[in-house]
Amino acid sequence: MQDRTLIFVLLLGLLVCGAVSLTVGSPLPAADLLLAAMGEGDPRHRLILLEIRLPRVLLAVLVGWALGLGGAALQALLRNPLAEPGLIGVSASAGLGAVIALYFGLAGVWALAPAASSLTGAGLATALLLTLTRRGDTLSVILSGIALSSLAVALTSLAMALAPNPYALSEMVLWLMGSLKDRSLHDAATAAPLIACGSLLILTAPRGLRALTLGEDTATTLGIRLPALYLRVVGGTAAMIGGAVTVAGSIGFVGLLVPHLLRPLTGHDPARLLLPSALGGALLVCAADLAVRLLPTPQELMVGVITALIGAPFFLLLLLRRHLREALP
Repeated sequence: MQDRTLIFVLLLGLLVCGAVSLTVGSPLPAADLLLAAMGEGDPRHRLILLEIRLPRVLLAVLVGWALGLGGAALQALLRNPLAEPGLIGVSASAGLGAVIALYFGLAGVWALAPAASSLTGAGLATALLLTLTRRGDTLSVILSGIALSSLAVALTSLAMALAPNPYALSEMVLWLMGSLKDRSLHDAATAAPLIACGSLLILTAPRGLRALTLGEDTATTLGIRLPALYLRVVGGTAAMIGGAVTVAGSIGFVGLLVPHLLRPLTGHDPARLLLPSALGGALLVCAADLAVRLLPTPQELMVGVITALIGAPFFLLLLLRRHLREALP
């Protein structure tokens, strides 16, 4: 499929999904929503649109964009189809930051404490990761990410085990499951700069990622500075994932699932896959958030639960196909 056609289809799907999401909730005629968007009509309708529905759609797009683009970039950089943003440990570290704020009850003092603490955790993890991967090789990125992620998960489990009360534990669990519920435009404004900066770093590195498909030695002879490329992609992905987890918690499998679905449509070219994966991730998270609002459940499910229910079976199927391919002569 031509890149322009694929991008157009993904954009159209994203626009349709976003428009439908704006209409889900208390019944409001489309004309009233349009008037509210123009600053006219009933002030209550404008409040519903700008304070409840629009932030949720914007965050779904931002978070999905970050996860999809980060997954495609890491898979290209590490030349591993099973790589995804959670591999580098920033997601777990950001979650740890939020859990620490909830553990000490800082959310009761300052409503934005979990987000600020999450962003701090992501920043510290990014700084440490970039220090550990300065040499610019695949093994150091993977090992550093696994070490950071394992440490963050262990500390998160410790904080949950020592939670001072059931309410704090419940808040920790809900945050780690990932959700876009009860978010505001301020949350979108918090995540947008980080995701924009990370996207700029990655989307300006397609030549290096394409050269890496020929091997590190060949890429070096083509003039690619591998340490700089690793720092750009890892730093950009860390910034995006840190921003996404700060406002939405942990939403998994998007960065693994979307690049795999779109890779055959881009000729398996890592450079051509970047933008479609970003749009595909945004569409998937927006659709998952729409699904949790439409499903007739006693209480609203978490977006992270929906993406895991979709992504985990896909991940197992991928591993099974790979195993069968290696087993067959």
